[in-house]
Amino acid sequence: MMKIEQRRPIKERRKSADFWYSLARTLTACSWLAFFFSVIISFFVAPETDYGVLRYHDIEVRQFWLTPLTGYLYLVIWFSAAGIYTSTLIDKYRSRRRSDNTNYSAYFLLIINLFWLLIILQHILTTKNSVF
Repeated sequence: MMKIEQRRPIKERRKSADFWYSLARTLTACSWLAFFFSVIISFFVAPETDYGVLRYHDIEVRQFWLTPLTGYLYLVIWFSAAGIYTSTLIDKYRSRRRSDNTNYSAYFLLIINLFWLLIILQHILTTKNSVF
């Protein structure tokens, strides 16, 4: 009689996502959520727009940034930028082919976050200089 060997099937790596791929996608999703959360925070932090209707009815409009919430906004944007940067690094070192996804949306989010951080930092520095 012939002896039939039972072999375990070899796991095909290309058919399922590994830990690093899942981590990169989770970081990207968390970064986008943090970005949308920062948009909501900035709605409450930024000065209000002084419309003509508001001036006509003598309604007070806040002309300054709320500094306690600005710190939280700064941290949320840093979290978003760090998460998307880490995700981009993981994608860079895990991709094996030139035709792999280039993740333009990740680069776009990173640029927006860094630009926004510069604007907030400029605001914080000018606010501290005006106090002294």
